[in-house]
Amino acid sequence: MPSTEVLFRKGLFRLLDIKDSDIRILTLQQGLTAVDRGVHIGGAFSATIPLVSLYYGDIIRADVENPTRVGQDMFVLSKGHAVAAMASIYADLGYFDSSILRNSRSVESILNGHPGPLLPGVHFATGPLGQGVAVAQGLAMAGKVAPEFDVYCVTGDGELQEGVVWEAIMHAPQKHLGNLCMLVDKNEGQLDNHAQLIFPMNNLPAEIESFGWRVLNVDGTDYDSVLSALERFVNGPRDGKPTAIVCNSKKGFGSYSNFLNKHKVSIPEDLGEIELTLQRERRASRVEAYFAYEQELEDRGQREIVQKLRARAEKMNLAVNKNSRQVIAGELTVRTRRADERNKKIAYDQTRLPRLDPAKEYQGSEVITDALKIFAQDRRVVSVDADLGSTSGLEAGIAWVDQSRAVNIGIAESNMMCVGEAYAALGFNAWVSTFCPFFDWKVLRRTAVGYQERTEDMASERGWLSDGHGLDLTYLATAANFETKTNGATHMGNDDAIIFSGMAGLKIIDVSCPNLLLGVMKWVMAGNRGLNYVRVMRAPSAVIYPEIPDFEFGKAYTLAGGPQSRVHLVSSGRGVHEILAAAKLIEQKGITAEVIDMPSIDRKMLFDRLSGDGLVVIAEQNNGYIWNQLGSIVMDSRKTVDHSRILPINTRREDGSYQFIHSATYSQLLERFGLKPEHIVKQVEDVLGD
Repeated sequence: MPSTEVLFRKGLFRLLDIKDSDIRILTLQQGLTAVDRGVHIGGAFSATIPLVSLYYGDIIRADVENPTRVGQDMFVLSKGHAVAAMASIYADLGYFDSSILRNSRSVESILNGHPGPLLPGVHFATGPLGQGVAVAQGLAMAGKVAPEFDVYCVTGDGELQEGVVWEAIMHAPQKHLGNLCMLVDKNEGQLDNHAQLIFPMNNLPAEIESFGWRVLNVDGTDYDSVLSALERFVNGPRDGKPTAIVCNSKKGFGSYSNFLNKHKVSIPEDLGEIELTLQRERRASRVEAYFAYEQELEDRGQREIVQKLRARAEKMNLAVNKNSRQVIAGELTVRTRRADERNKKIAYDQTRLPRLDPAKEYQGSEVITDALKIFAQDRRVVSVDADLGSTSGLEAGIAWVDQSRAVNIGIAESNMMCVGEAYAALGFNAWVSTFCPFFDWKVLRRTAVGYQERTEDMASERGWLSDGHGLDLTYLATAANFETKTNGATHMGNDDAIIFSGMAGLKIIDVSCPNLLLGVMKWVMAGNRGLNYVRVMRAPSAVIYPEIPDFEFGKAYTLAGGPQSRVHLVSSGRGVHEILAAAKLIEQKGITAEVIDMPSIDRKMLFDRLSGDGLVVIAEQNNGYIWNQLGSIVMDSRKTVDHSRILPINTRREDGSYQFIHSATYSQLLERFGLKPEHIVKQVEDVLGD
């Protein structure tokens, strides 16, 4: 006679089949009630068995009432196109009200075509580009330290064609992430061809295994196969190997009509009703199969197993009624409560911060290292470098306190950024760093989408997040402006500020002085500062500010002269040192000059100077970031401006088009682009006519 465990599992799989039907019906109804009657049905249906196994198979330890509590298991839906299946499960579990499943993707809805933190219980904005695997790996790194937790991620074979996922797959075994489980929905299809992959992956299990993963190759259309693999992860050896479960399936699995095998469809009303009818009939037959099995158990005298199955059904939000021979889907009751506020302020002894000698020059990386030796004594400070730790100073500073919080990813900037995002989502004050041009636009943009959704939710009366649940994530961009010698145009940061300034929610900060750098770091450590792109010099620089200034984003600093000056010299970063020297030369000619350091755009000051009588000189060692912002300010004001009173000096070509800068010494670059102090003075004289 089979063991009681075997008998129980047979019944469990019948219950999972019933739950499977409920989730598919909810998913179909999402499509039928969506604003465009559309749904990414192919990938949502093929991912249903892995997702139902994870959430109803007694695998993931998720705190539905408090999804932000650190220590519970974490989940990332990397293949964001399966959001409809996940949303159906989350509504059933009680993360949000079932009404959210209707009218999805409309302007009124928080249920989009991809998941994001607008949706309760969802921590990251993801899509089809494979970045969720890298984020999950970052979570797993944090989950190896008490309170320990496991991390699950569902990805797809389509997005495994994206490079960042392989950066994570290579890195995870090196960090011994035995707490990471990646489920691959290998449904053999993608957007342009739902019947086969554009890039076939016939040896996928062996390819993942070759990087040091434990790989389980299973039938993704069978609950026994998928659940057994998940149980092996949970109960198996923790020898440092991350686990990959390759779930072999096909796009649209579980549907009746082949119309639903596609990537995304708008479901015709008549077909939708036919499909729903057939899905409900399938559910009814599964219910009958379950009761037949219950009777079989009772005939064998296994009443205890029946009671155990009833208890499991209740955990699945199913109510078993033998008299009516019904298994009723339970009420969809909201269980998630608004998260408690997070205190994000980093604790440190301010008196122990570096005190700089105004007579000396300091390298930015050295200042950062010395400051982080103080800041990192708060365990919430973490850094992630990409083989440029010696340039940023992050690793040396934090590792001096706690090397486990000073991560070096290697030459994998996309992975680095995802890991930093993961730490920030857990409440850390996270810093990631590389050269200015090496940051990945796709990762930065997706992270910024998630950050915006967090801020929108925190501001909503009905949101699930409270103050302190944004992202404290600083991108430390080194080698900004004129910094190259042996390196070439690919390493030169003269265009990054303009490119990234189009990123919603990202704060651009260009640091001119070692003491100002300390001021910026103090500002970041105050907490709740969001996404910051901080550009720092690589070369040593003189101290401009005698004391650490109180940095405030959106505020410029007058270093000499004042609003009534005849000339207003504006710059940021290394360019401030040159306009200070230029101001002294201008003053010698009897012309009053104001020097403005603009580490972040001060719209009011720029407009005020533009509205006055003086000449406004924007002298920048890049393609004109402040100059671009000035143009935006003028257009927003709807006022007429005397263009003869504005002098831009930057690295653009004579026709105003952007360009990249090749290798040269700092002095040669100043000469080349007219940014030496004496050159600035000459151009000022030409405009003034003096």
